[in-house]
Amino acid sequence: MKNRTMKRHLLFALAAMLAYASPAAAFQQAEYTVGPPDVLSVSVWGEAAMSGKYVVGADGDIQFPLVGRVRVAGLTVRAIEAELRSRLSDGLLKNPQVTVEVVEYRSQRVFVIGEVGTPGPVALTGTTTLLEALARAGSMTDRAGGDLLLLRPARPGQDAGPLLPGSPGTTEIRRVNIQELQVGAVSDNIELRDGDTVFVPRAETIDVLGQVNSPGRYGMEKDMTVLRAISLAGGVTRLGSTKRVRIIRIDNGKKTERSAKLDDRVRAGDTVMVLTRLF
Repeated sequence: MKNRTMKRHLLFALAAMLAYASPAAAFQQAEYTVGPPDVLSVSVWGEAAMSGKYVVGADGDIQFPLVGRVRVAGLTVRAIEAELRSRLSDGLLKNPQVTVEVVEYRSQRVFVIGEVGTPGPVALTGTTTLLEALARAGSMTDRAGGDLLLLRPARPGQDAGPLLPGSPGTTEIRRVNIQELQVGAVSDNIELRDGDTVFVPRAETIDVLGQVNSPGRYGMEKDMTVLRAISLAGGVTRLGSTKRVRIIRIDNGKKTERSAKLDDRVRAGDTVMVLTRLF
């Protein structure tokens, strides 16, 4: 468990570094669509009075010296540069050199919630993938389950905060296996959209107790059998018997107990009890 957690942290830390440090990051910013209340840094070469930070207003405009109001909402960074150059070239400056950067991303975001280090909103900085969003949310805890869910608002532009599975107005877009994502499944590392929620649920567990070498709580696996549960717990002790196994289960608040065979399926929340063999 410890080694698996360390690998997870290393993988997502690497993804975060690549997202910010790679040449693709500059391209992603250039393709980012600006909106209120993003903060832009505008630099006009040789014109210190015009260079500075500008907040995109609720109406989608910035107030720029000598030019007046400039509509920037819905434009990319490169399109804003072109618009400002055009305005400044119109009798104000000769061949103006304009550079625009987004210094604070505020208009577009996704949410990463559940079993992650820092749950909450993550700003969309251009093309942001599932792996990048997870990395920026502090990667996953050792309590994370085997799959994560990508949830999307049923109505485009709906700003309802984090979404939950099955809640009104929520569409489940995809269920992604975390292990496959970690080993580089490109088809699972999809691009996120404004308003998406990445939900990392807590792993379901079972308890394996009695005459096993490592009694304790273990993560639930798909189609898990009694034999697999006992194997996770290190197998039976010399006093235990695979022919004397009980499953303790709670159904609708009622506790039940029955004998089990090795190929019986277990459910999340079950307790597998290996009894002492009869001498």
